[in-house]
Amino acid sequence: MPGRDVCARCHADLPWQGLACGCCALPLPTTGICGHCLQQPSPLDAAHAAFDYSFPLDRLLPRLKFHADFACGRMLAQCMAERFAALPRPAAIVPVPLHPARLRRRGYDQALELAKPIARALALPLRGNLLQRDKPTSAQSRLHADARQRNLRDAFRVATLPDLPAHIALLDDVMTTGATLYAAAQALRNAGVARVDAWVCARVA
Repeated sequence: MPGRDVCARCHADLPWQGLACGCCALPLPTTGICGHCLQQPSPLDAAHAAFDYSFPLDRLLPRLKFHADFACGRMLAQCMAERFAALPRPAAIVPVPLHPARLRRRGYDQALELAKPIARALALPLRGNLLQRDKPTSAQSRLHADARQRNLRDAFRVATLPDLPAHIALLDDVMTTGATLYAAAQALRNAGVARVDAWVCARVA
């Protein structure tokens, strides 16, 4: 298909997310809000995932994240832009940043690599310098849910800028427990952002 780096059959076979919680994008059997979000309100106004984190996304996303497969990232970004095009338009897309030390080791930020083509495709401003990660946290994948929240306490800081967008779409590759996105969203809300949505490539069930 023109403008898409994947054939129509493979595109259709990807694990596109179906019904999910409107607050945390957790897959659900019916439309609505999951029990956890009803009991513990999220700093996110909404969360949207293009895919469920299952095959082949569980192979494709690590190729981008750990092996600099930017062609894979471009294909995933095209799919994300297609899925998110009809959502309420934010004033800016803000990728969830890496800590500078991790960025130096990896050499690139996978969330930013996804955000750049999505911002171009949807004609939205990309504000890659608005959110900063000051705390060198441990890898979230190695921690259980409670430890993930403690790990990210005060991890993010919002740059002092005169034109803070009122509505931001936080963009990341994978949402597992949501701890990273919640911490980033809380920092943005504390700085005065009125609405924060999460746009992620895949959601772990």
